[in-house]
Amino acid sequence: MKARAAPRNKRVPGGWVREVQLQTESTPPARLIGGGTHEVRLIGGQWKRSKLPVANRPGLRPTPDRVRETLFNWLGQDLTGWRVIDAFAGSGALGFEAASRGAASVLLVERDAALVKSLRAVQQRLAATMVRVEPGDGVAALARAAPGQFDLVLLDPPYDAGLLDRALAAALRTLAPGGFIYAESPAALRDLAEGIEIHRAGRAGAVHYRLLRAAPTLATPGAEPGAESGVEPEVASAAPLKPGAQEPAQ
Repeated sequence: MKARAAPRNKRVPGGWVREVQLQTESTPPARLIGGGTHEVRLIGGQWKRSKLPVANRPGLRPTPDRVRETLFNWLGQDLTGWRVIDAFAGSGALGFEAASRGAASVLLVERDAALVKSLRAVQQRLAATMVRVEPGDGVAALARAAPGQFDLVLLDPPYDAGLLDRALAAALRTLAPGGFIYAESPAALRDLAEGIEIHRAGRAGAVHYRLLRAAPTLATPGAEPGAESGVEPEVASAAPLKPGAQEPAQ
């Protein structure tokens, strides 16, 4: 069933955002291709429609197509020159999507050995020279990263692992000026790590997803509820918001 955007203003720590809810009867699963393996497709960029295998592994649930579409609408589609880390890569759907749209470097971190093997196979098949696959723990990889190393941090940890709060805290110091953190969770984020604010917010079925950024040192006087957002998933023509760029005055 086709999703419809239902934006609404929602109060969050530090102000308001407009939350986009994708209203669907259900979130379609990855397509079964036999042998207990599924697949998803990239939805944009140079590798649009390329297939990614999704192994039947505990806790693995690739980000739905409509959510990925919304995220990259928010980011402006063209990620040329961006430095990206997908700290809980899984199928690699988010990280390879970023690479497909022009990211200069994409680090995929995954601790499951079978998934690491699959990610490397996809990297070789696509000849994605900007992508590097690293076995290991996503939070530890963020802790090792240099300050300001990444323009985009992708966080979609297993829901039952309790890793998101730690990952958010570790991710903040790795952001370049103007950079973003994308986070998925089974519930709305209530208590954000100090120094992080919600830039965009949405929901698709049981998936809550947020685009976050470093909070400004001082709040802007006279800001109105919902003034920071309003991009709906159907809008694909918004100008790219590059890391370090200033948003146009309202």
